[in-house]
Amino acid sequence: MRALLVILCVIGFAWGGTIPAAADGAAGGGDIQVAQTLGDRELTVIIRRIEPVPGPVHVDVVTHVGSPAGDLGLRLNRDGGTVSGTTVRLTAKPGFHTGTLRVDGPGPWELVVDDGQRVATIPFVVPARVMSPPQNAAYGGFVAAGVLMLVTIAVALRRGGAASFVPAAGVVAALAVAVTAALLSSSVPPPPAPGSDLDPSVDNVTDPYANAQASTVDYSRPPVNLVATAVDDDLRLALTDGSTGRPVDDLLVHDSAFAHLGVVSPSGKLWHLHPVRVGPGDFRAKLVAPEPGRYAVAAEISRRGGGRQLLRTTVTLAAGGTAAPATEDVPLDRKIAAAGSPSTITARFGARDLQPWLGMVGHLIVVGPVTGEVADAPVWAHVHAMTPPTPELPDKPDESVAAFGPDVPFTYSFPLPGRYLVWVQAERGYAVRTTPAVVDVPAAGGERR
Repeated sequence: MRALLVILCVIGFAWGGTIPAAADGAAGGGDIQVAQTLGDRELTVIIRRIEPVPGPVHVDVVTHVGSPAGDLGLRLNRDGGTVSGTTVRLTAKPGFHTGTLRVDGPGPWELVVDDGQRVATIPFVVPARVMSPPQNAAYGGFVAAGVLMLVTIAVALRRGGAASFVPAAGVVAALAVAVTAALLSSSVPPPPAPGSDLDPSVDNVTDPYANAQASTVDYSRPPVNLVATAVDDDLRLALTDGSTGRPVDDLLVHDSAFAHLGVVSPSGKLWHLHPVRVGPGDFRAKLVAPEPGRYAVAAEISRRGGGRQLLRTTVTLAAGGTAAPATEDVPLDRKIAAAGSPSTITARFGARDLQPWLGMVGHLIVVGPVTGEVADAPVWAHVHAMTPPTPELPDKPDESVAAFGPDVPFTYSFPLPGRYLVWVQAERGYAVRTTPAVVDVPAAGGERR
């Protein structure tokens, strides 16, 4: 009987102490932050951590300075139908506006953002709590050991003697399987997360180990083709697969956006936009050109299984607007090295009150060398000043945290000598501050300018 109590203690310790409560693989992820240029509004849509399922989904919509007030409809769609909806009232004061929706199961979902004129669709994945095969084996072993324990006690009380040794041996065998599986569970690598490598189907979300173990899967995908056209006040981006020519609908959120779009006018004005998805391979952003001419267009994307890509093209626009993006003067400390060597540009904002924008403290966009039309410049770069880690926060700090700066440094090696256009961007007071500058980069072995 004493031996049985020892075994029972082992079962209790292994059950409660060895098997982790959280699931592996597709266990609940963090917040999803997606920047959206929806008409005249530059928004950040934050889908908060979803757990448990079914359960509520809290969505924060962050507005910025200049964003008009109005109602914003939020809907959660699944399999082409609306499961939950709400309306968020956006005020003229920039900041956070919250709505609550509800999901009824794991798998692929779509958040629809509707301002009454334009509709954006944001695909995302609701994770499932799943266990690895060793964890399933461990739980099965513990259950079997518990059942055989009761059988052993019953046989010992009724018959006694050697008859109880048979189920007792089964208890030991079941425990051996359970403990071995429990020890192995911590060393088994999780499968690719659905939505990053695996396509986010319901089967892949609820049982990601099945496809991951079925065969060796090649997750690579072809490059993406980009065609930009102007229709009315919209700049439309058509993204197609470089192999099949079909619309690309597997973009991943990277640096808090599906696509980071940079547009530069013939005179050197920058728009940093985040097109909204209106359909497979169809992204749009409002852009009213203040001057006619040929505009440089660059889109940074990340494709499932295809990695990050920089897509470049040009578009010719007719003048239809009167205003260019606002800029302001921020002191820039420049240490420009010869082409091919690291240069540093430090923006000095004067106070420690900057907010993370697109997950970063600052952005530096580089175009050049400019010898004729800006659209013909061979180099396009987007450099980040990273957000310092915040141990007490489970996710990256969002725009509610105004505690960064005052200096924002960037390091970049200009690959070619010549004259470059650069723009430094950072957020303060829910307004993105853009500072343009011109940088002359000397050739290797030449004098610095």
